[in-house]
Order: sequence, then structure tokens, then C-alpha cells
Amino acid sequence: MIKTTAMLLEELKTYASPKTKLSRMVAQGELTQVTRGIYETDRNAAAYLLAGSIYGPSYISFDYALAKYGMIPEAVYTITSATFEKKKKKLYETPFGTFSYRDVPSSVFPLGQELLREEDRWYRIAVPEKALCDKLFTLPPVANQKELQALLLDDLRIDETGLLALNEGLISEFSGLYGSTNVTRFAKLLRRWKNESRD
Repeated sequence: MIKTTAMLLEELKTYASPKTKLSRMVAQGELTQVTRGIYETDRNAAAYLLAGSIYGPSYISFDYALAKYGMIPEAVYTITSATFEKKKKKLYETPFGTFSYRDVPSSVFPLGQELLREEDRWYRIAVPEKALCDKLFTLPPVANQKELQALLLDDLRIDETGLLALNEGLISEFSGLYGSTNVTRFAKLLRRWKNESRD
């Protein structure tokens, strides 16, 4: 369970020196300091369950979400999350792993997220369509659909079957909110692929 310094000092207020007791608990392994002011009581907690507590508001997205959904073949060890209006990327190296955070447009931030429960914890993650749109938003704009197709299939190595399984309506809904050439082109490319697959 994640606990802040304030929460722990309140719990330890009966000790003569709550701060000393807190330091001792960390030294003895009862608590693990995740980042400044944030502690975890379970040293075996899955890293992605901590992402929203480290920096927020945020939700897991980009490469980590795509890998979790099996859309890209590579294992991703950095927990990648989306934020909004933070203006700069954030990177945290912790005992649980590396966490990175970067902005997506505020207009699209609240859309396409799921709140999931695991190990008595809640965490937010982008649905597959949103995770891919977030990823495309971060990449340099491609010149045409042919380049986008190469980006998706060759560079990101996303399986075409997985792309065809995506919800075309969701992608179309998101596409107008990113202000991104890549996302707009992807909505059109996916529509074309789906129409061809129906023929």
C-alpha cells in the first residue's frame, strides 16, 4: 500500500520521535521509499500499480500499455504514463523500476481510460485504441499513409490483425482532439483497412 510521509507520521505520532521511527522502518525494510514523500508497504508490489501515485493525474499508456495488451512484441520495462499540462517529461528511477510521464492534449486526456482493480489496488490504463493514439501523437509526423503503414507494421511491429481488431469509432472520435497528423492519418488508414477486409 502506498503511504505518504504525512500519513505515516500521523500513524506514528505516539512515538517520541515519529521521524526517527519512520527512518528506522525504512532501514529495516518495513517500508520502501518510492520517491520523496511516498512510501510503499509491500516491497513486492507490481511496479505499474504504483504509477498513478508517483505522479499525476496520470494513466498508463504508450509503450507499456501497448506491450501489456500484446500489441507490440518487445518487452517494455519502463512504466510509461500520460499526463496533461505538465509542460515537460518526468522520469523517476525507483526501487520498483523506472517510471516516465509525458503530456497528451488536455482535450483527449480524460477519454479512453479504464479504472482496473488488482491486488486490492486501483490503477488507470488507456484502452488499446487510446494507447496507440497517444503513442502516435508523440512521434514525428509522417508524410502520407504509406509511411504511416510502415511505421505501424515495420517500426512499431504491430500485428495487422491487432490493428483491425481496434474500435474504428473510438479512433475516429479521438482523432479530432489530438491536433496530430499521425492520429488523423491513422483514423483514415484504419477505416480503409476495415473496408478492404469487409470486401
